[in-house]
Amino acid sequence: MHEFDIIKKYFSKLSLDNKNSLNLNDDVFFDRSKQLVISVDTYVDKTHFFDFKKPNLVIKKILRSSISDLICKGVKPKYYFISGSGNKKTFTKSNLSKISQSLKQEQKKFGIYISGGDTVFSNKLSFTIISVGFSNRIIFRNKAKLNDDIYVTGNLGDSYTGLKILKKKLLLKKNLNYYFLAKYYLPQLYVNLAKRLFNFANTSIDVSDGLFTDLDKLINKQKLSYKVNLADVPISKNLNNMILSKKLNKIDFVSKGDDYQILFTASKNKARIIKRVFKSLSIKISKIGNICTGTQKSQIIDEKGNKIAIKNKGHIHRF
Repeated sequence: MHEFDIIKKYFSKLSLDNKNSLNLNDDVFFDRSKQLVISVDTYVDKTHFFDFKKPNLVIKKILRSSISDLICKGVKPKYYFISGSGNKKTFTKSNLSKISQSLKQEQKKFGIYISGGDTVFSNKLSFTIISVGFSNRIIFRNKAKLNDDIYVTGNLGDSYTGLKILKKKLLLKKNLNYYFLAKYYLPQLYVNLAKRLFNFANTSIDVSDGLFTDLDKLINKQKLSYKVNLADVPISKNLNNMILSKKLNKIDFVSKGDDYQILFTASKNKARIIKRVFKSLSIKISKIGNICTGTQKSQIIDEKGNKIAIKNKGHIHRF
């Protein structure tokens, strides 16, 4: 079973009397009457981060990936709670000092405040973060409309490249190593965009598990499909040059996740306002496809106009 099977079979029915749970099929809990938005994420060593040699960067990565859940819903994060399990090897005085300093920097950068948590002794290193924001509305999943354009912010694939460098599966020049590792540890978030999403986005999600996996989740309860043009999926110049020089496949990099860019759909008549908003904020935006009828299967079209299939669309926890 994978994680979504478990939720559907064992836990979804428990939420039927709680409309704020959104049927356990969205990134957040949302109580409109209290204007309360909450997300919860757990991060485990060797699963969600490669190692703990740089605790100052690891903690920034997991905090940003957590508050990203709120930002893609159109909500500015305000508070966070953090719980950690570890032992004397991982929770050394040096590591704890670095974690504290990094959290202080992130609080200043994003205007958020630590508000509680827990510490537990364990031989397995993990962190759980609860992010809290306040809003009387959010951008839900499963609200795409037929013929919507599909957009994504920033670039995809740099983070996965950084992970491959950490695993020593890619050997690049020092300056490129630095670039891709920075993208892996420090995903770029657009807090200033959050509230503006309401002006045009019909539905949204952050790209955490992979572009195509997250697209599937975005419309999983709707009788719709998508068509994505691989040539339009944005990647950095550094990644493009590396793919060309090493004769690699673009789709293998943009489909792996950990980018935390915002993936959303919008009606075609919103194209002008989208360009205007993103230009004013100096944020890169790319239209990568469109929403289609559910009578056809979702399609990925390569640079030559051919339909392609991928065996692994992204990350899914399997048990």
